[in-house]
Amino acid sequence: MNCRRMISVIVSLVGLVLVAGVVFAGYWIFFRSDSNTTIRQFLTNPQANPDLNTPAFTQCPDAPFIIPSDGFIGLLWRDDAAPYTPIRRHTGIDIFAGQAEGTTPIYAAYDGWLTRLDNWESTVIIRHDDPLQAGRTIWTYYTHMASRDGSKNFIVDDYPKGTFSVPITQGTLIGYQGTYNPPFPVAVHLHMSIVTSDDDGSFRNEAILENTLDPSPYFGIDLNADSNTRRPVTCLES
Repeated sequence: MNCRRMISVIVSLVGLVLVAGVVFAGYWIFFRSDSNTTIRQFLTNPQANPDLNTPAFTQCPDAPFIIPSDGFIGLLWRDDAAPYTPIRRHTGIDIFAGQAEGTTPIYAAYDGWLTRLDNWESTVIIRHDDPLQAGRTIWTYYTHMASRDGSKNFIVDDYPKGTFSVPITQGTLIGYQGTYNPPFPVAVHLHMSIVTSDDDGSFRNEAILENTLDPSPYFGIDLNADSNTRRPVTCLES
């Protein structure tokens, strides 16, 4: 390859990289989710935005899960609103109560067996026989149920640390919304995700998007940020 041809190839490659960079930057700046705008609107004055609230126990037609807590379903599955990004997307749904921590109840979305590990300050996970795929085991993960500094725990006394596979029925009280999320405390809310099982039947790491499932068919609501930008979210039949 002569010198001129090599220079031409290098210039072309640099051009492609620059174009790709501009496209990616444009997406990053202009096409990311604006969920935070509506979340701020709701949290600034929840009483003035009752239309954004989805009540706990809401169950859409033919959907197996109930909404586990009262509030605004603000962040969706695969949402890339800050602090999430297009390369690190949200793994579940966030329900914002707009109330003080420790006051908004959280309930089991479906029948199953609850576990709380020894080092879990604000988290429980429930194992389920998948109601949508026979023979598969899934898990629902609930977190932030403690005060900002972790000094107050909002999980009910029935489920202390070290709890393992305790039977629980749909609608049973688990705890209350909080803010605990070290090292970055959050607004009062419940984070819930649906987690897949490893080959040995244990739950996978909920923080990895690929280990979670789109919650939409379980709730009968489009909760996938890739296909839904509408707020509030509503039953698919609506």
